[in-house]
Order: sequence, then structure tokens, then C-alpha cells
Amino acid sequence: MSTDPAKQARKRSIASALLYIEGAVVLALGVWVGVMGITHEDREIPPLAGVLLFSLAGGLGLLACGRAFAQRKNWGRGPAVLANLIVLGVVKYQFEGGFLIGAIPLLLLAIPVLYFAVTIIPEERK
Repeated sequence: MSTDPAKQARKRSIASALLYIEGAVVLALGVWVGVMGITHEDREIPPLAGVLLFSLAGGLGLLACGRAFAQRKNWGRGPAVLANLIVLGVVKYQFEGGFLIGAIPLLLLAIPVLYFAVTIIPEERK
């Protein structure tokens, strides 16, 4: 792995941008599910509330991880890796279900985030 500071800064910048995009997508999906849940005939409030809370927590968590990468903090690595490993599981089921329009963009976001999150070398604190 490269310890070149310029390369590490570039990786952090890319990882941060991708995490911001992922967070925005999760929040947007939460809004979409909320609107669909309210306008749909069969309203089931407890499952809808669970999905909305999960999307809010996930979206804000991804945005926080992106901010951590931007500020050169290391605590954002673990949650970013775990969230994107979950995304790979979701992608698997979407491929099996034939929902390629959802699976391919998620896969194209998750793979680079995982790569950058794993290959960024933590800086030593002095």
C-alpha cells in the first residue's frame, strides 16, 4: 500500500465524496418510501416508521462517515466498510430478483468505497 500523502489525501477525498453520495441516496430513498407509504391505500404505520427511521439513521451515518474521511478522522472507516458490505448483500438479492436498475448503481458505489476505506492507511497521532 502506498503511504504517499498526496495519494492518501486523494483516496480520502474520493471516499468522502462517495459516502456523501451514498448518504444522500439513502435519505432520498427514505423520503420516497415515506411518500409512497402515505399515498398508498394500505397504510401500515409501524413498518413504515421502521423503514423511515432506518433510512434516516443510515443516511445520516453515511454522511457522518463521509465527513470523518474529509476531516482525516479514522472512526469513519469501520462503519463505512460495514455499511457497504451490507450493500453488497442487498445487491446480491437485487440481482437474483432481476432488479438490475437498482443493483448496478449500488454495486458501482459500494465497490470503490470499500476499496478506498480499506486501503487508506491511518495516520499516526503525535
